[in-house]
Amino acid sequence: MKTKLPEGYKPSPDEKFMNETQTQYFYNKLAAWKDEILRESRETLNHLQEDSQKEPDIADRASSETDWSIELRTRDRQRKLIAKIDAAIDRLKKGEYGYCEVTGEPIDLGRLDARPIAMMTLEAQEEHEKYEKVHRDS
Repeated sequence: MKTKLPEGYKPSPDEKFMNETQTQYFYNKLAAWKDEILRESRETLNHLQEDSQKEPDIADRASSETDWSIELRTRDRQRKLIAKIDAAIDRLKKGEYGYCEVTGEPIDLGRLDARPIAMMTLEAQEEHEKYEKVHRDS
């Protein structure tokens, strides 16, 4: 993916859906998001390695360990998010990105811009969540 984007470009419904420029826009967005998560993960790892021995007081150490536990849970969620980002990039490369996995219809550009890993239209997502809630509660 090597299309040069016009400065300040935002996908528009006036364009052909998932044209080369839109595809490049979403590829750049997904790649930047993944890079940011990986950078934050490296910073967390470095921070944990540096600070693991700095708390001589047991109460301070317990507090730090609680903070680390929360941070590690966040990183675990982000690790799962990276898998979703990678899957979205793969769909982009295959020409499947931006289309609902349930209906096959284009996903609204605003939804994709806000949640670039979206795999369903808003309507399909709402139906899916209703179905999950009903079957989870039974």
